[in-house]
Order: sequence, then C-alpha cells, then structure tokens
Amino acid sequence: MHVTGAAQEPLGAALRELRAGLELPDAFPPDVVEEAKTAAAAPRLPDEDATDIPFFTIDPPGSMDLDQAMFLERTDTGYRVRYAIADVAAYVTPGGRLDTEAHARVVTLYCPDGRIPLHPPALSEGAASLLPDETRPAVLWTIDLDPEGHRTATDARRALVRSRARLDYDTVQRTIDARTAEEPLALLEEIGRHRERIETERGGISLNVPEQEIETVDGGFRLAYRAPVPAEGWNAQISLLTGMAAADLMLQAGTGVLRTLPAAPDGAVGRLRRSARALGVDWPHHVSYAEVVRSLDPTVGRNAAFLQECTTLLRGAGYTAFTGGDIPEPHLHAAVAAPYAHCTAPLRRLVDRYALEICLAAAAGEQPPVWVLEALDALPDEMADGTRRAGAVERASIDLIEAALLENRVGEIFDAYVIEVRDGERPVGTVHLEEPAVVGRVEGGTAPLPLGERLRVRLTQAGPAAGEGAVRSRLRAATRAPGSSALNRTTRACPTRPSGRTKRTGSVSSTLTVVWPPTTTSRTPSFMENVPPSG
Repeated sequence: MHVTGAAQEPLGAALRELRAGLELPDAFPPDVVEEAKTAAAAPRLPDEDATDIPFFTIDPPGSMDLDQAMFLERTDTGYRVRYAIADVAAYVTPGGRLDTEAHARVVTLYCPDGRIPLHPPALSEGAASLLPDETRPAVLWTIDLDPEGHRTATDARRALVRSRARLDYDTVQRTIDARTAEEPLALLEEIGRHRERIETERGGISLNVPEQEIETVDGGFRLAYRAPVPAEGWNAQISLLTGMAAADLMLQAGTGVLRTLPAAPDGAVGRLRRSARALGVDWPHHVSYAEVVRSLDPTVGRNAAFLQECTTLLRGAGYTAFTGGDIPEPHLHAAVAAPYAHCTAPLRRLVDRYALEICLAAAAGEQPPVWVLEALDALPDEMADGTRRAGAVERASIDLIEAALLENRVGEIFDAYVIEVRDGERPVGTVHLEEPAVVGRVEGGTAPLPLGERLRVRLTQAGPAAGEGAVRSRLRAATRAPGSSALNRTTRACPTRPSGRTKRTGSVSSTLTVVWPPTTTSRTPSFMENVPPSG
C-alpha cells in the first residue's frame, strides 16, 4: 500500500512544512559547493598505496555515499580484517566553508522526499565515496583476530584504496547461502558469527525490535516492516569491531571522543524478568539478559512486546570527549559492553572525521592535530543536537506517511498487536498494525489492554493537515483478535549505515503518542477504538 497521485499534493505540502518547521538545511551555499569541487579535484593523497587489496563494499541498493570497504582473509593465526574508511579529512580544510557547513549540519538527514547530506554530493557521492573501480584516499584499519574471533592487533594508517565491487545485503546473503561466495566474502559469515558470540559473552545487547521504513515506489511512498538478512548483522559486527578498536586506541593515548551509554539502573533487569514472566516469554534463570534477547523471534507478539520493554535500557546514549589522559567515568557503551567510538561513517556523521584523526595519531604514537583538539570540547553537544534533529525528522516523516496512507481508509478495521501498555484512568498503549506498517497509540475501553496479543482496531480519522504543520490520524481500539499473535514482518535495527530510506524502530517515544486534540506542531496523534469481535 503506498501514497500516489492526488494524495501526494497535501503530503508534499506537509513534507515541505516539516522541513521548514524543523529548520532543516536547504541547498548548500554556492561557496561551499565551489570549495567542494575544488577539493574533489585536488585531495591530499597519502604515500601508501593499498590499491592491490581487492576491497568490496556492502550497502543498501542504490547507495552512493559509501563510507566503508572491507577485505577479509584467513591467516596462520586466525583472521585479518582490512577495513577502509573514506578519508573525508583529505578533502575538508579545517576552518574552511566546507568545515563550517558540516558543523552546522552535523549528520546526514533522511527524509521521504530526499536526503539532506552532511557534505555536498560532489564529495559524499563522488570524489570521497569508496565507489567501485575508483582510487580513493582512505583510513585503512588492519585488525588481526585469533581463530575464535578475538582481537589481537590493531593498526590504522592512511592509504590509497580501490574497491572492486559494490554489493548489497540481499545479494551477499544469497551468495553465502548458496555457498558460492569466494573466501573474502564467505569469511564475513564466519567472522561475523564469532563476533556475535563474543558480543553475547561480554554482555552486549542486540535488540530485534520491529522497525518501519518509508520506501519510494512508482513515484509514491509506502511503509513496510522490512526483514533484515543475517549478513546485515555480520556486516555490523565489522563496524563494531572497528569502533571498539578505535576506543581502545583513544584510551591508550589519553585523548578521544567516545560514544557512551550509561548502565541500566539497579533493578532494571529484574523488572524485565518480571515482564517476561507476565508475557509468557521463556527466560531460564541460568540464561543472561544478552542471551535471551538475541534468541527471541520478534515476529511473535509476546516477544515483540518484551523487546519493546527492553528498549528502556538503551536510553541516554551520548558522546564524551577527553584529553590529557583524563579518562571519563563511566566511559563504556552499555549496549556494546565495552568502550566504543563512532569512526566508520565520516561521510554521514561529523564526529567520525575527528575520531579517525585521533586514531591515526594514536597508532603512530603522535599527538592529534591542533584543529582536532580545539574542536573536541564542543563536539559532544554538537552531536547531541544533530542526533536529536535526525530523530525528530525520522519520527515526523513516518508520522506524515502513516496519516497519508490511512487517509482514505477511515472506518476500516485492521489487525494489530499491543507492544506497550501504560497505566492510567483508561487503558492506553501502543500497537503495531500488521498492514499497513503503522505504529499507533491505542485507547481501550474498560478492559485492560492485552500486552503482546492481537487486537482489531477501527480507523476513525486520518490525513495530513496543512497549515498548522500537523498530521492527524485517529483510531480507536481494541478487542483481542482470533488467530496468531505474530506480526507479518519485522526487522532488526542494524548499527551500521542507514538504508537511505527513512525508518523508525518500535520506540514508544514516537510522536504517535501525543494527546488529542493535536497541538500546532508537526506531531501526529493517533488513537484506536474498541471494535467488537466478529462472528
């Protein structure tokens, strides 16, 4: 189901209002574009030549801003991971117009009607991107692993690289499943599974939470629950491996900028155990939290509801900068269960350019450049602002598409299942519709909402509302529906690059949970109405 034709007109107006209301960046200023073109023609090239290594990239289909390329090989002592990251600093002059504009944008933003890139396309989709059959300056990570996948050595240096192939996740998965992949690609599964096991052993968390994506289809938009393939998780493990190696280099050098997440408060895991028991989720006493969440099938309603509860332990992520050996406490990322740094997406995230410079200096036994040190104090706040804006864009975009998809379906009844319930005078919670892929607020009658179970919901009002920047969709819910409690399709949030399509996980912080009537903001109220059981 997607939005096309006449329905696009009010939606287009609402999307334009969204950009204006959130004060999103517009086209790059002419002087920034000119500086980007000049830099693209004359980057600062490294002396080392690694173009003999047959790198490949793995990204969503159609991606042009390729930050990462890899080559994997087996060694006498285990494995060697070579990970090339686009060297954005080879093109951006500190203090120049490109640099200033990047600090204003902070991250690439993903809207239904197009991306808002961090850097001009001449760089992000051209000269700096690790496109196939093009020689590019890069930061080349060499990470050695033992036969079990544990890291034994790390090096980072500048080098020229040349990717041989641009692959996508589905193609990689099909090739691996068919056992026709050559060893550099076949090793992605082998190393990825080792790293997933190690992640679980150290207490790292990967949540298979349901996720919505906006896709463009035949000139229109549609929402879908996209099911990821295992290759996405294996690819993510290479990025996580590099981020942990980067954090260790920073800590050893006494200078860095870490991605941090506070530990869960006391009693949080006990609360989740009680939730699991109430939902009927099997969690044996000898099984750790990390093990149980990795084992759950999110297409089962009760599991999805439990995983939604687990997201409450992942709030509060931020960035922490330090210099002079003054190591901050805490400095771990609780979900990674280790020190961690963002350093693998410099085309799309500002902090990565600085993190890479710190790692290069640390690996060489040198001090980071002055321009890096001067920027460190401000980076955490800049990244926090940019991350909040990206989240607001993501939520508001999906809310708009949801309302537009439902606009002509008022009165229809949908199957849904309850993923979250809140206490109050009336039963209130959050549901996933099975089709279309909509996440909405639910209000029940006098009976409690059945967490993790299916309901029938009736749509009573929906549609984009221009003028106030609001999108209105009103539904009411719910009685338990007969049949399975499973959702048709769900996805796992992958910690590598975004797909290029606006997406939202099943977080209950969604703008769909605001109260009715709507305020004069771009938030989207959504309610559900009790529907008597059929038959």
